Amino acid sequence: MKRLILIRHGKSSWEHELPDVKRPLMERGIKDGELVAKAYEQFYTNPTIIWSSPAVRAKETAKIFKEKLNIQDSDFFIKTGLYTFDKDDLLKQIESCDPQVQTLMVFGHNPAMTELVNQLGNKYFENIPTTGLTVIELETENWKELKKGKITLNLFPKDLC
Repeated sequence: MKRLILIRHGKSSWEHELPDVKRPLMERGIKDGELVAKAYEQFYTNPTIIWSSPAVRAKETAKIFKEKLNIQDSDFFIKTGLYTFDKDDLLKQIESCDPQVQTLMVFGHNPAMTELVNQLGNKYFENIPTTGLTVIELETENWKELKKGKITLNLFPKDLC
């Protein structure tokens, strides 16, 4: 059994003229990250490996969860290939995970996140919102063999206020 936690990065700022990969979180993105991380804390099981897109907004969101859940630096990775908006590219990255890892938390981007949740999960979402978290339980021993799983939790900021 594998547990995949997909989290779309927090709300980002368009205030400054920056390349997309360098856009930071806005204040709302930080607050939503803290809110969802706190709500997820009661469901968290250790060990969990965190993978994040190198985009500033994704890394900042991932670091909020890392700190709140006390995840070690050795279990936190920035993966260049996660800077993608394509679900097939996102899936290929996840499939590359070491089979020894049981729980993988991935921070990335839409539309890839929403499309992958809908492909792997047993519920349909029109759109995973910023800082939206979805946990999918997958009946497999190998990340390379992912098939339809069961969504056991979704936490969206608007539902937690």
